[in-house]
Amino acid sequence: MSAVGFIGLGNIGAPMASRLVDWPDGLVVFDVHEPAMQPFVEKGATAASSPAELAESAEVICIVVQNEAQVRDVLDGPGGILRTARPGTVVAVHSTISAEGAVALAGLAEASEVEVADAPVSGGAMGAHSGTLAVMLGASDAAAEKVRPVLERFASMVQHMGPVGAGTRTKIARNLITFASYAVVGEAQRIAEAAGLDLAKLGEVVRHSDSVTGGPGAIMVRPRAGTMDEADGLRPIFQHSLSLGAKDLELARSMAAELGIDAPFAALAEQWLPSALGLVDPPSGGAAG
Repeated sequence: MSAVGFIGLGNIGAPMASRLVDWPDGLVVFDVHEPAMQPFVEKGATAASSPAELAESAEVICIVVQNEAQVRDVLDGPGGILRTARPGTVVAVHSTISAEGAVALAGLAEASEVEVADAPVSGGAMGAHSGTLAVMLGASDAAAEKVRPVLERFASMVQHMGPVGAGTRTKIARNLITFASYAVVGEAQRIAEAAGLDLAKLGEVVRHSDSVTGGPGAIMVRPRAGTMDEADGLRPIFQHSLSLGAKDLELARSMAAELGIDAPFAALAEQWLPSALGLVDPPSGGAAG
């Protein structure tokens, strides 16, 4: 084992790094904002003056900076990791960058025999503070094995999704679910408010029921996204879900119409739910009728 390096001690990075201060061979930290390093030094970590100095003693390095340009500078800038990193070093990039950027950075590091892993996280500040983040890891098998013990200090789930780039592509798909759901929530709240309902209590109901059922992830149990075979054992279950969903979506659209609220997402859901459940092929065109 060797020291672990951590670069970027902001709102997400600091609580992640705090779970590494007792790493057996030490923690080395770097942040452009020097005062951010002081609490870690007080707990026994070593402060580096640059990413290059940090890489002199760390063979697993975590990066949590703001954007792809900053990741590239930390990795390959004048004082970057690649100036001093030993062969076999693994650099885990937790910042959300493009999948193509992750692959390019991995290619850049290859000449130095350094492996770059794209390892975006999900769970936000709450997950970072509680150590319950999910890490979506894109890396070679060897790099994944080397970095996993470090990741498991601040993540309760580490999913190795495939080679470099796969971690970022996973996060893009995951966040599509999140932010598309937010848009639907806006529509549901407008309908609920027009109906005179308490939105705070509605939110409590949604969070409670999703914690029981698994929310949108509950249907993500099939190995493929296409139409399932007629003999698939899930078909009767999903057919039942469709019958319930179709009824409830019709009720939602009717309530919205009565209250004079536009409900485009309810209409889209009505159109796309059968194919989302794998019961039919996706409708052509893509617009709600």
